[in-house]
Amino acid sequence: MPLTKRCLAELIGTFWLVLGGCGSAVLAAAFTADAAKISESTSYPLGIGLVGVSLAFGLTVMTMAYAIGHISGCHLNPAVSIGLATAKRFPARELPGYIVSQVLGAILAAGLLFVIASGKAGFELIGSNPLATNGFGPEHSPGAYSLLACFIAELVLTFMFLLIILGATDSRAPQGFAPVAIGLGLTLIHLISIPVTNTSVNPARSLGPAVFVGGWAIQQVWLFWLAPILGAFLAGLFYYYVFEVSPRERNLSEAQGQ
Repeated sequence: MPLTKRCLAELIGTFWLVLGGCGSAVLAAAFTADAAKISESTSYPLGIGLVGVSLAFGLTVMTMAYAIGHISGCHLNPAVSIGLATAKRFPARELPGYIVSQVLGAILAAGLLFVIASGKAGFELIGSNPLATNGFGPEHSPGAYSLLACFIAELVLTFMFLLIILGATDSRAPQGFAPVAIGLGLTLIHLISIPVTNTSVNPARSLGPAVFVGGWAIQQVWLFWLAPILGAFLAGLFYYYVFEVSPRERNLSEAQGQ
């Protein structure tokens, strides 16, 4: 498959990830019926909440893994691409094309989400996490977690996410179930860390909304590039040197299985 087609698949896949995941957080996480249109006795809060948003992120990855996994590998995340390259699963020379495509897809999705969200009167790019932006510190972490806590959370959770990806896509793993494991893994990561950083583990997902929010979001986006990339890099090294089998061991195992 030509690199241009694979990069286009990455752009579309990352677009879907940000639109589906961040869109669910902005548009559907919390929704209160308009009291002016209904009686007081039937007024109640609606919305999918943190669990729903977590599932939305997981579902975007799982659906795209089945849709484009056979085309581009369905990375949708610069940290994933870097982790896979570190583990010798992806050619490093193709990283620039993949990362640029992922970032463009995230920015396009965040722009569309901004247009949709702006269609409701009163919407403004203010508050701790407009457009589902990621942040740290008392003003921009949903739970007012410190810079250090947010850094550790993003690094460790991205490390674990890459282990899930590398293990689920290993040729020794049960075939056909990798998208399910990866999607559920990302769901669990969001269940853990939405209160901490609003969950990134994906530099492109963080940059997309930050471009439109500007100001503090751009100033803090460095952490959501550094921590996930470092976590993915460490996971790639760990899996390659600890869990990966050598060609000799693989050939021997296959010969014994015949």
